[in-house]
Amino acid sequence: MFNNKSILITGGTGSFGKRFVSFLLKHFQPQKLIIYSRDELKQFEMQQVFDAPCMRYFIGDVRDKDRMISAMRDVDFVVHAAALKQVPAAEYNPNECIKTNINGAQNVIDAAIATNVSRVIALSTDKAANPVNLYGATKLASDKLFVAANNISGAKGPRFSVVRYGNVVGSRGSVVPFYRSLLEQGKTSLPVTHAEMTRFWITLDEGVEFVVRNFQRMQGGEIFVPKIPSVSILDLVESMSGTRDHDLVGIRPGEKLHEVMVPEEMAHHSLEFDDHYVITPAILFFEKNINYKRNKLGEIGKPVEEKFEYHSGTNPHFLSVEELRKLDKVTE
Repeated sequence: MFNNKSILITGGTGSFGKRFVSFLLKHFQPQKLIIYSRDELKQFEMQQVFDAPCMRYFIGDVRDKDRMISAMRDVDFVVHAAALKQVPAAEYNPNECIKTNINGAQNVIDAAIATNVSRVIALSTDKAANPVNLYGATKLASDKLFVAANNISGAKGPRFSVVRYGNVVGSRGSVVPFYRSLLEQGKTSLPVTHAEMTRFWITLDEGVEFVVRNFQRMQGGEIFVPKIPSVSILDLVESMSGTRDHDLVGIRPGEKLHEVMVPEEMAHHSLEFDDHYVITPAILFFEKNINYKRNKLGEIGKPVEEKFEYHSGTNPHFLSVEELRKLDKVTE
């Protein structure tokens, strides 16, 4: 699907962007693969690794709509991965988080419509469902913008969808590399915010493959949610340190005890497929008879049960300590 096509990734120097680029270069022959981000040093470092003839590096910020329009000319597909993601930082710097995560999302949408991009997928987070922190609230607003963008773009305009998933194993700023660094320093007891905390867990490779697959599935307006395992924070501690010794440091500003990816309130809009869920739009679009139960790949979904909720604490699939150890070795 990406052969001889132009793809742009906002925030492309991040963990997801690098793995996404690696996947595309391995499996496709894109005409152009554009990294759009604001950090020249990270772009320079990335160029030392990814220097294929199709690679392009654009300095720019999603807050700058004119620059986004310039970067998206003749682009077929866009992955919107740029965001301010750190929960405590967002609590202390709310205006900056809003400018990037909400205003930036609208700029991506406006630029895609102005340049007639074919398809756009925005990356979201489990924190956008029933948000209790500013980061989650901005991503919920972003999700709503991308879903509604299908109505604005009309029947012949770009199609927009969202991919929502949980914590990415080993991504920059996540708990696994943090714990690794503490253990390397000789720490024997790891900090834990709450002993009963659970999280959804996905690898970078799984996240990338899910996004690629959903470019093929999407009709516009869907929020795609993968079926992934949960982890208990103390199981994670044991898998990395060999013991469950920990120091309780208290829940950080804006942090949840558990995460939700499909809220109960959205059950009546949600469909279950073999390996994922889809939250369908609550509003009508350009085409009033879109059949979300059958996606572009011909996969068939069915409505979830009434009061269904996809919750990290009640998820039927938890990774064991041994499974976490094996996963840690793979992602190290």
